[in-house]
Amino acid sequence: MQHAANVTSGDVLDWHAIDWKRVYRTVKNLRQRLFRASREGDLRRVRSLQRLMLRCAANVLESVRRVTQVNQGKQTAGVDQVVTTTPEERGALCRKLLSLELHKVHPVRRVYIPKKKGKRPLGIPTIEDRCVQAMVKNALEPFWEARFEGISYGFRPGRGCHDAIEKVFRVARSNTTRPWVLDADIEGAFDNIGHTALVKAIGNFPARELIKQWLKAGYVEEAMWYATDAGVPQGGVISPLLLNVALHGMEQALGSYYTPRGTFRGTYALVRYADDVAILSHARRGHGGQDALGPMARTTWVALVRSQNPHPPSHRGF
Repeated sequence: MQHAANVTSGDVLDWHAIDWKRVYRTVKNLRQRLFRASREGDLRRVRSLQRLMLRCAANVLESVRRVTQVNQGKQTAGVDQVVTTTPEERGALCRKLLSLELHKVHPVRRVYIPKKKGKRPLGIPTIEDRCVQAMVKNALEPFWEARFEGISYGFRPGRGCHDAIEKVFRVARSNTTRPWVLDADIEGAFDNIGHTALVKAIGNFPARELIKQWLKAGYVEEAMWYATDAGVPQGGVISPLLLNVALHGMEQALGSYYTPRGTFRGTYALVRYADDVAILSHARRGHGGQDALGPMARTTWVALVRSQNPHPPSHRGF
């Protein structure tokens, strides 16, 4: 890829002349190779491909374009009050990000967005940090996509809320053996994730130290810096993926599994979309599903909050 090579040589990058189809194809092929290696359990090959992705010029170009041109928050600055708007600035940023070892993590800028009950804190990283997070996400996400449970639908490529609705319908239709449902959400999912458990789950990922720095970078509010001992900034590019990594294993915690033929076995059926959870059970008193998730909740520093009407018959809606 000629234009990607120009970035590494220090030449001036003609942003408009880049072959973007080739850039996206290169990143897609690497992601697919990572996914296949993870599915096959070849961890050594996975780590090699992840290191290749992290230093791939196409990954740099794709990440910078996504953050500075495609994403909705492209005009939103972090604590440094810097936004990247011109082709020249994007080219300079690409050259800078080719050496991740030199990247310095910044704290996020804390803002609040309105919600039904009060306000929700949002942490906005700098443009440079968001670009690096997009690069790291391309290296980490395919590995976990090959391992995530099928009952997880939020913040995943190729999946959406309608897929979760269809799954609930299939499990809770009128002739089902699990007609009672516990509709719950995970209290402060982004804010209360334990860093120790999350870093342990990530393992020896090549960019593990960068992720640890993002977790501990803290936030700035009204010109004051505050440390973060738990949680991930809700506003970071990689934060939804880290949430899914932290919550991976909920189905196993409930004792549910699938036979080699794909038949579901277990007392409870679970459907999760981000921090919203539906646990379907045989009996009206299905609170045991929440109790079974207790050890996992204590490990990851999250808590399940029951709905006000926790066990309506599923055919009435919930």
